[in-house]
Amino acid sequence: MNANQSPSFDNHEQVVFLNDQSSGLNAIIAIHNTNLGPAVGGCRMYPYASEEHALEDVLRLSRGMTYKSALAGLPMGGGKAVIIGDPKVDKTPQLLRKMGEFIDTLNGRYVSAEDSGTSVADLKIMAIETAHVLGINEQQEFGGDPSPLTAYGIYCGIEASAAHRLGVQNLEGAHIAIQGVGAVGQYLTKLLIQAGARVSACDINLSNLENAERLGAQIVDVDKIIALEADVFAPCAMGAAINDESILKLNMPIVAGGANNQLSNAEHGEKLRQRGILYAPDFVINAGGIIEICRQFQDAPASECKRNIEGIRDTLSEIFDISDQRVCATNTVAERLAAQRFMIEAKPLMSNAV
Repeated sequence: MNANQSPSFDNHEQVVFLNDQSSGLNAIIAIHNTNLGPAVGGCRMYPYASEEHALEDVLRLSRGMTYKSALAGLPMGGGKAVIIGDPKVDKTPQLLRKMGEFIDTLNGRYVSAEDSGTSVADLKIMAIETAHVLGINEQQEFGGDPSPLTAYGIYCGIEASAAHRLGVQNLEGAHIAIQGVGAVGQYLTKLLIQAGARVSACDINLSNLENAERLGAQIVDVDKIIALEADVFAPCAMGAAINDESILKLNMPIVAGGANNQLSNAEHGEKLRQRGILYAPDFVINAGGIIEICRQFQDAPASECKRNIEGIRDTLSEIFDISDQRVCATNTVAERLAAQRFMIEAKPLMSNAV
């Protein structure tokens, strides 16, 4: 398969494939850009319909990581890994160790963390074969898991979005519809309810729904969440939640959630703007996790990480203001700001020692 013939190929520096019959591992690692530092991004495991679908996903996700790290001001580039398979039935220690070996062949150009379908425990198994993984240090808060910090960043981003679009100073009484209450969505639900917000939630996983309901969320059918009358739609599951069909059903003035690649294509950002819906670009609002990963990489204080995550509010406010002034989509503004940083402000690579 030729990666540069994919419609999602964007001058990626390196795309590597591994199909290992002995372990059952079928995986792809994509390095998008390393101008600011090594390519850092999670390792996703998902039962893709085909290798072509997996390639599209890893190319889009790795590109998003470049933009995410650049706008967060981090000395990191963008990369991603995907494992083709059902994490519920195909995941084995042998497969994970082989994935660790695969990561190690890139000599630190790509550094991995957890993602959808993988866990801290999985990354620890990969770490048997490679030093180039992050988010597994049990001495860190949450055992190194960046998910709670991703959720905190999304919470800060929802605050900024509500202030800009609704003119409110806090989220008390606001109604947030969360699509997907897994690792990140659970923490976001808790933060919102603690702030006095009303949360409606959906998920295809019954256990996730039970946890969200215990936290105080109202459970909604997956097919109905997009049409709710609420203040904020927070996609926190898989990508492409915003597409031609869902935009017509959307009944909320703000889209601000944690999923990657929320727009099915870039033009949907402009369609949201034309409908008067404020979109918080996903690679800006969900940067809390990579900020925490960078903190662990640099062994910086946790208090510094929290301040950096809270800076998501200011970054989004700047993007919203420019979008209003120039009458253009927020995702377009965010991408231009990020590109200026990773194309011009190139810094030396960090040490490969993780």
